[in-house]
Amino acid sequence: MSMFQVNGEKKEKKTKKKATTSSEEEDDSDASTKPIRSEKKKNPASLFQTGGDPPKEKKTKKKAPPKAAESEEEAPETPQKNSNKKGKGKKSKKAKEERPPSPVIEVDNLEEFVLRPAPQGVTIKCRVTRDKKGMDRGLYPTYYLHLDNDKKVFLLAGRKRKKSKTSNYLISIDPTDLSRGGENFIGKLRSNLMGTKFTVFDNGANPDRANANWSNVRQELSAVVYETNVLGFKGPRKMTVIIPGMNSDNERVPIRPRNDNDGLLMRWQNKNMDNVIELHNKAPVWNDETQSYVLNFHGRVTHASVKNFQIVHGSDPDYIVMQFGRVADDAFTMDYNYPLCAVQAFAIALSSFDGKLACE
Repeated sequence: MSMFQVNGEKKEKKTKKKATTSSEEEDDSDASTKPIRSEKKKNPASLFQTGGDPPKEKKTKKKAPPKAAESEEEAPETPQKNSNKKGKGKKSKKAKEERPPSPVIEVDNLEEFVLRPAPQGVTIKCRVTRDKKGMDRGLYPTYYLHLDNDKKVFLLAGRKRKKSKTSNYLISIDPTDLSRGGENFIGKLRSNLMGTKFTVFDNGANPDRANANWSNVRQELSAVVYETNVLGFKGPRKMTVIIPGMNSDNERVPIRPRNDNDGLLMRWQNKNMDNVIELHNKAPVWNDETQSYVLNFHGRVTHASVKNFQIVHGSDPDYIVMQFGRVADDAFTMDYNYPLCAVQAFAIALSSFDGKLACE
């Protein structure tokens, strides 16, 4: 189903599926290339360019072009998106002839990959799984991020820290090592006391332990704000996502706050948007037939949930920067595009799991 509930009762899905089958076949087969097409009309990169000095250390790493290969990586996913398998098979054969092959996502250096922005014109499709097993996993589940392809390459793991005044999620590149002091610590997500505002950091040092030129200090990679709704949080959630802008080399402008008043959240609140980009979740549309709010996830989401969302730039609501949605009780799809990296997208997704009332 291409359109899917953001929340509300699931009703009359079968009739809806019939009505949208033909258009969805087109949507699904072309989903991974849509950003490429829109790039020809207007380059989405221009939405995120703010200037700023390019970071010295990662210049050469990030410029490596994505390797292109046959679209076999995408093919296994296609039949799962629609019950009409015959139509899908024909469509994907045509697609191989009519469009450039889908790039294969290569993960040579995991730490480098998860911090590198997605290549322009490529949707990186991932799957998030939630593990609640074990003594305290019910309260502190572990979340795993894998590439959603045949190989199911592991990317990141995240878990809420236990002895923390506010919600604090540790993000690691090793699924077996979720400790703050470990070598695999890659970033963290921290909330305010209310659980309505979140900040995403990389694994740099606290400003208190800065070196002479400040280069070792942690960067803020993103911030997420959930709008509180005094009416009991009955409609769809409203999210604002703040990210660093991109420089002329399409690299993230480093945001290294010297104190709490210099971070992404404070800059956004004070409307100091130099080198900062503001994004929002796409507003779902009310559907009378299903009596629920719906968004078009192009077949990537199959279960209604208040956690389903798409992140867009106000100047181009058709360019999906990120989308996230439920496909099973403890499984979710997470797709992201330029300029986000895996750590940013995964942390934004983790914020939606937080159990505070303000986010429900």
